[in-house]
Amino acid sequence: MAIASGSEAPAQAPSEGPANASRALGKRLVALGRGFLTLREGSIVVVTVATFVYFAASTPGFATGANFKTLLPFFAPFAILAAGEVFVMINGEIDLSIGSVYLITPFLFYKLASAGGLPLVPSVIIALLGSAMIGFVNGFFIAVVGISSFVATFGMLFVLDGLTLVISHAEPVATPGTSAIHVGSFAQVFGGGTYSMLIWALGIVAVLQLLLTLTRWGVYTVAVGGNRLGAAEAGVRVRLVLIRNFVMCSTCAGFVGILEAVHTTTATPDPSGAGEILFEGIAAAVIGGTLLQGGSGTVAGGLIGALFLGILHDGLVIKGVSADYLDLYLGIAIILVMSVNVLVQRVRKGSGLG
Repeated sequence: MAIASGSEAPAQAPSEGPANASRALGKRLVALGRGFLTLREGSIVVVTVATFVYFAASTPGFATGANFKTLLPFFAPFAILAAGEVFVMINGEIDLSIGSVYLITPFLFYKLASAGGLPLVPSVIIALLGSAMIGFVNGFFIAVVGISSFVATFGMLFVLDGLTLVISHAEPVATPGTSAIHVGSFAQVFGGGTYSMLIWALGIVAVLQLLLTLTRWGVYTVAVGGNRLGAAEAGVRVRLVLIRNFVMCSTCAGFVGILEAVHTTTATPDPSGAGEILFEGIAAAVIGGTLLQGGSGTVAGGLIGALFLGILHDGLVIKGVSADYLDLYLGIAIILVMSVNVLVQRVRKGSGLG
């Protein structure tokens, strides 16, 4: 009997070994997948890839080089807007004036370069300083005076929309540096090149992500958003943090306005279009995982959120969806994506990942 039992042991080992290895591999893959999905950007990465695969498989003409040249300039501006908005939203605030800053900055650039006779690049810099000043005013009223960010920036939105119509006489103007005679390196760098807007977006997102994760600016931003009173007691200058984040947000919006004006060769005083830009930028930040209540968010997530919106919009247009239904489908998709984000956030809390 002892010999029989001993002879059976080697016969069972080969059959159990592969099964155990397979189960172990399965558990590792499940754990890896769960760990990826519980990353702050994990769910939107999966949704974005799935959306791209769907349109690539079902829509002829979507996954082509010619379409990518259309898609890239479309989502890049929203990524830059979201990058600035993320810093404000992490503070538990919101900037509704970015659409009007986007609208007015190209006209400031036009006045400086055409009427003022300044060179193009200095005109861009001074126009962006004007955008930064708008952010400073927003931050002052919010951090020092104590007005709600929703009210302060909503009022600023109307002020800048009206001011844009006044200084432009409600008429579009040709963007300096984009005429057929003078097209050159300036236009190619500042939005006129095929991939210039994408390069700017990736560069700005990379810099601001590093700023958020590796510097005191970012640490203080998260601290103020998570516990404003606690941050103040720890020595953080809360008002300064709020003001400089609003300055950054407005500067990003103004820069996007100039890029778009150069890309289209025209600056148009259209408050309704600026309102759409505003909501797309905020939507990209929120879809990317930034919490409206503050304390959490990433710039990289805003980039992915903007890419998702770009893919979705571009895919629906190529698919031939009627313009009457386009906003309906976009709205439904945003709600579904945010529902996934909420579920993933609950998983994160349950797993102790924050």
